[in-house]
Amino acid sequence: MFEQMVRPLSTFPVLDTQISKKINLLDLTRQQMRKFFISMGEKQFRADQVMKWIYRHFCRDFKKMTNLNKVLRDKLCQYSEISVPEIVEEMHSRDGTIKWMIRVGDQSVETVYIPEDDRATICVSSQVGCALECKFCSTGQQGFNRNLRVSEIIGQVWCAAKIIRDTKVLDQRPITNVVMMGMGEPLLNLNNVVAAMEIMLDEFGFGFSKRRVTLSTSGVVPALDKLGDMIDVVLAISLHAPNDKLRTDIMPINKKYNIQTCLVAVKRYLAKSNANKGRVTIEYVMLDNVNDSTEDAHELAALLKNTPSKINLIPWNPFPGAPYGRSSNSRVDRFAKILIEYGFTTIVRKTRGDDIDAACGQLIGDVVNITKRNMRKKW
Repeated sequence: MFEQMVRPLSTFPVLDTQISKKINLLDLTRQQMRKFFISMGEKQFRADQVMKWIYRHFCRDFKKMTNLNKVLRDKLCQYSEISVPEIVEEMHSRDGTIKWMIRVGDQSVETVYIPEDDRATICVSSQVGCALECKFCSTGQQGFNRNLRVSEIIGQVWCAAKIIRDTKVLDQRPITNVVMMGMGEPLLNLNNVVAAMEIMLDEFGFGFSKRRVTLSTSGVVPALDKLGDMIDVVLAISLHAPNDKLRTDIMPINKKYNIQTCLVAVKRYLAKSNANKGRVTIEYVMLDNVNDSTEDAHELAALLKNTPSKINLIPWNPFPGAPYGRSSNSRVDRFAKILIEYGFTTIVRKTRGDDIDAACGQLIGDVVNITKRNMRKKW
């Protein structure tokens, strides 16, 4: 499915006054938006002004953009729009986590806001469903429908940031971090995800530091190699097993891109990156009596010996019909202790939002599965 999902960047749409469909400005990076303004006979700096209105002031009404002249405002109303996804449900966890069900077309995805003492992170989806079928992940059991557009990805951040700003609840921090860890495999929607992350990093967009935007991938190696030439963000690898045999059993993608192939690609990415400070984040979900033994810990340490890594141990979050159990705290602590003794920075991730099914691996949205009709094993 990799060949189907990752395509060359689409050419910029030439302004055609005969076409009735308006261009959604949330689909455009700053470079693309500048070209759009030039195509209307305007100076490119006007695009920068409009981006500030959209992403800093959350303004969708061109008539309220007071530093634009009336002629330009009228052009924008005629040829473009600022269309954001619709939030259809909001759920609050007892720990402060918020989950939004966001409509995208006739389906929906889920987005999660996670407040902490010194930060607030938003977990963003990249696809409607997921084709990778990781056995421990609820999203992977839903099947795949389609890639999200740039506007549907960056729109999740826009909606969440506006809600947090407008509610003005004292214990809700403004968003400081973005993780591409929601529904879908980001590298199977490479171009749209990269464009959305460009807007996240852009000084006229959300202006996040590249060290505060993380992309998590199961290891689609060809796309990972392309990513290194397109953008620099923090990289996280969903590893979840210390050897190929086990990883193939729980993550079918390993049949195509095994662990060593993935780790070699990681090193190529790190060589191009400043955001990662020379090391990759390894994600490892803790499955009771599956991958959490002392032998597994020693094997994982040996596997990563030559790969500078920070390891996140993730307590598994249950979902109906799953064949796994969560590792006990004692097994997780023992596993972490072994890795620390080998010199790895090791963090046991705190489960957040599990009471509203917003925790890692629990997002499902509303997905019409077309995976089987699209020949799911082509990635």
